[in-house]
Amino acid sequence: QVQLVESGGGLVQAGGSLRLSCAASGSIFSINIMGWYRQAPGKQRELVATITYGGFANYADSVKGRFTIARDNTKNTVSLQMNSLKPEDTAVYYCNAQVKLAYTTGWIEYWGQGTQVTVSS
Repeated sequence: QVQLVESGGGLVQAGGSLRLSCAASGSIFSINIMGWYRQAPGKQRELVATITYGGFANYADSVKGRFTIARDNTKNTVSLQMNSLKPEDTAVYYCNAQVKLAYTTGWIEYWGQGTQVTVSS
């Protein structure tokens, strides 16, 4: 019913930048919080950044000042600009959205398929 499609991952040297994008499609009535999470090998998935419909952003301490999350409510998209990347940022990054479907009540959480970000030292 709802798909989240990510793009923009890749390989970059330490200190470089990448921009991730995620587009939500399907029978969407409204999207509440959108966000990015990441999972490194052998570690649990962790929050990177979230943003509310009104634009209030929240960041993990490890990425504050380096990453910027933004969304376009008219297009149901969310992006993550990642600057000053470090090797420890290497992970699979997942898009997340809390969605209300057309003709239903309640919010449903959806995940993208993930995109690999690799930062070399």
